[in-house]
Amino acid sequence: MGYNLLKGKRGIIFGALDENSIAWKTAERVHEEGGTFVLTNAPIAMRMGQIKVLAEKTGSEIIPADATNEEDLENLVSKSVEILGGKLDFVLHSIGMSVNVRKGRAYTDEKYDFTTKGWDVSALSFHKVMQSLYKADAMSEWGSIVALTYMAAQRTFPDYNDMADNKAYLESVARSFGYFFGKEKKVRVNTISQSPTPTTAGQGVKGFDGFISYAEKMSPLGNATASDCADYTISLFSDLTKKVTMQNLFHDGGFSNTGVSQEVIDEFTE
Repeated sequence: MGYNLLKGKRGIIFGALDENSIAWKTAERVHEEGGTFVLTNAPIAMRMGQIKVLAEKTGSEIIPADATNEEDLENLVSKSVEILGGKLDFVLHSIGMSVNVRKGRAYTDEKYDFTTKGWDVSALSFHKVMQSLYKADAMSEWGSIVALTYMAAQRTFPDYNDMADNKAYLESVARSFGYFFGKEKKVRVNTISQSPTPTTAGQGVKGFDGFISYAEKMSPLGNATASDCADYTISLFSDLTKKVTMQNLFHDGGFSNTGVSQEVIDEFTE
């Protein structure tokens, strides 16, 4: 059910791959709330995913763009403003990838070419996206930019590998760029630290099924789903959160503030 929270608002959504992805769920919710948007993803990801189905469902246009390529981003921003008929009110950065994880390389045996590629895609791309928006003066006042992150930026999860470093960098970029975007253009920049979520990318992490079960037992409210995250993102895109910026917002059912749960204690004392 929609409440017209985003009626008349325009934006760009990065990273919708298939119906399991948070970006996909967010796009559906933005559409329900009256917002219009351009969908974008890297050309290779678009060939793998089903983004055309989402575009048809939401009446959206697709502009392929490599988020690590400045020329692609400049083209994406200018065309989005043209297609949507004005400056942008929201942007979702939902991009992450580790070649080291994909290739099964341990954190203590990284191939640094892989590390650099993953960092560029997962973290530096957020700076590149915002710099493109900033230089083009493409964001409306009180607009909102959100990126998705994970608590491995603060705590160690061994199999998350170099993605943990990428997320820490991503969160720092949000704070640093958030200052300038807020001070000079009244644009909000935040990250959402989401529960482990069974997206296509998430399921590529070793031991994911075991960890998602553990997180469910640790979280007082249980894990937040992709749909839950979409709802939370909508609130950050809306005018109801106009003074929230430069924050890393935990959306994890209470996991981040729980030392241990009774369920986990019971598991180890049986």
